[in-house]
Amino acid sequence: MKRKPLVPLARLVSATNLALRFLLELSALAALAVWGARTGATPFAAVMLAVAAPLAAAVLWGAFVSPKAWVATGWPVRLAVELVVCGAAVAGLAASGLPEMAVALAAVVLVQEGWRAAEVLRRAG
Repeated sequence: MKRKPLVPLARLVSATNLALRFLLELSALAALAVWGARTGATPFAAVMLAVAAPLAAAVLWGAFVSPKAWVATGWPVRLAVELVVCGAAVAGLAASGLPEMAVALAAVVLVQEGWRAAEVLRRAG
């Protein structure tokens, strides 16, 4: 019987980080939708904000951060857009009366960004 080779640890760590990053993207979009739904003065405004805020964040993310971004930029711009989107999500949760969730999201974003920075430095040499 032939054994399958084990996945190298570095590949597993990288894949885990990518999965975490994707979950953070989805969490940021959900947080922005919650903010919009709770912020709107009327039901119509609440629905519009709940749709428009995550849509704007998704367009920014797709334009500058995604693997298939349509605007070619360097890592400082990508990092800035990531931090703006995630920061808006954290601020939205806090403004919506969910400070514990805001702190939790901020903490996970910081851990993930640190993890990604370490990965980039490891690859660079």
